[in-house]
Amino acid sequence: MTTPKPGFLQRLQSKWQLKSLTQVLLVLLVFACTGTTILLIKNPLLAFFGIERGGGFVNTLAYLLLVLPLYQIMLLVYGFIFGQFRFFWVKEKQLV
Repeated sequence: MTTPKPGFLQRLQSKWQLKSLTQVLLVLLVFACTGTTILLIKNPLLAFFGIERGGGFVNTLAYLLLVLPLYQIMLLVYGFIFGQFRFFWVKEKQLV
């Protein structure tokens, strides 16, 4: 008899070293809220700085310099709101 494979959420719990499935769901909720927020404010932010949608090296570079740091900040903000700040703070420090 074989043991059942752990589900997706259990694998995330193990990989991220989280204490409960509830914490996994909260972390996923933080990612969802952050992604949605960035999606909603990306175009107005780029328009404010005069960056047009579309290709081009300058536009891509400006996007990376403006939006990616904002994404990291929003992860911490939503992490704080949902009580997962420590998890995201540790992950952010690992990126540096």
